Amino acid sequence: MVESEGSSIMALSASMVELPGPHGLYFIDLRPGHFLRGCPSSQGRRDEGPPMPCAIDQPYALSARPVTQQQWELVTGHNPSKFTDGWTAGLRPVDSVSRDDIASFVDRLNAETEGMLAGRPGEYRLPSEAEWEYAARAGTQGRWWFGDADTDLDGYAWHAGNAGGVTREVGQKGANPWGFQDMAGNVAEWCADGYAPSLDERHGRQAPVLTSEERGVLRGGAWYMESDSTRCASRHSAPPSVRKDGFGFRLAWQPQAQ
Repeated sequence: MVESEGSSIMALSASMVELPGPHGLYFIDLRPGHFLRGCPSSQGRRDEGPPMPCAIDQPYALSARPVTQQQWELVTGHNPSKFTDGWTAGLRPVDSVSRDDIASFVDRLNAETEGMLAGRPGEYRLPSEAEWEYAARAGTQGRWWFGDADTDLDGYAWHAGNAGGVTREVGQKGANPWGFQDMAGNVAEWCADGYAPSLDERHGRQAPVLTSEERGVLRGGAWYMESDSTRCASRHSAPPSVRKDGFGFRLAWQPQAQ
């Protein structure tokens, strides 16, 4: 249950209404706000803390669920995923996509839609790490948005303990307080940031952290990862050209400046 303070943050920071986008994608509007990013050393690795204030100073929208195989194929004309068996395969998250592949997908989607979402002009893109964690925490401050006990994780995530060695259809597990699903587990989600091994002043703002781009960042954990890797603060990295059957993404959308 969300405490009254969290409910107040929720009311200020998320529309809680899914906006229809292209190809069956749905987005949730997120408003500016502040949150405590990262976690103490007792909860995670060195590159996940210490906790620090982070400002989200521009509105954006984020897809309520990861991009699916069907949605990817409608834009690109092909499906790179490993887990394509069964009639529901198209509803599973697209996997085996690199950040470079996603850049091409985003370019095609923006060209096709002119960046429009629900009649509003803007641009589709990957979320920054800060934007991803802001949405995942949804006004909460624990290991997960539902609390600190991994015994409750099965109700919210597909992970090594319950996924059965494959990705699963998106949207089957419980949502966080702002309506996002699959923020933990299923596929680890690429972000726009280059990987920086420690949190510093660059991580206190909404914009992605730009580094040498030798490694990119993924958040949320995947179907083959243990529970600890699905925490809100958990970070993973890989070269942007790497494709792996646990790597996918969700889309952000930036409204056009007025």
